[in-house]
Amino acid sequence: MNIPKRLLVLGALSLSLLATGAWAKDDKATKQAEVVTKTGAAMERFYKVKPELKDAVAKAPGYGIFTTYGISFVVGGSGGSGLVHDNKTKHNTYMKVGGASAGLQLGAAQTEVLFIFKSAAAMNKFIASGWTAGGTATASAGASGSTAGGGKGETVGSDQADVYTLTKTGLEAGLAVGGSKFWKDKDLN
Repeated sequence: MNIPKRLLVLGALSLSLLATGAWAKDDKATKQAEVVTKTGAAMERFYKVKPELKDAVAKAPGYGIFTTYGISFVVGGSGGSGLVHDNKTKHNTYMKVGGASAGLQLGAAQTEVLFIFKSAAAMNKFIASGWTAGGTATASAGASGSTAGGGKGETVGSDQADVYTLTKTGLEAGLAVGGSKFWKDKDLN
């Protein structure tokens, strides 16, 4: 192969490697934007059902908002994503959530979970190590509308965060023991 052809091949190879890196960066930004859009829509649904949450979120050190999709028939599983927003720094930490359960349960649903952190320390602990949720008893429907519920400190200490759930679609019922794990999304941070 002569020198001009080699330079052409090397140039083309270099451009393709640079383009791949740029696409990966654009892909990351696109995925982050999708999470921000999805969680923003979820926040609006929470505010519509429980308007006083808007003020609570604004006054808090930060909040976490997650959307999970799951199915269950005796054994259940769910997964999803979301973010933790620091109200002081305006920084988003992108996170994932996964869960499993077993018990007398049947259903399929999209569920949104809102954590309103009571301290920056609690928020930072959540980001650094995630939290694991405990057992649940559910009876909710959201096929055409939405149902909302919430507990303070059900999955975390009441001194750390208030936790609210919203079932957007689906139907679930049952009694189960299970847990959810939250962790940083290495691909988006």
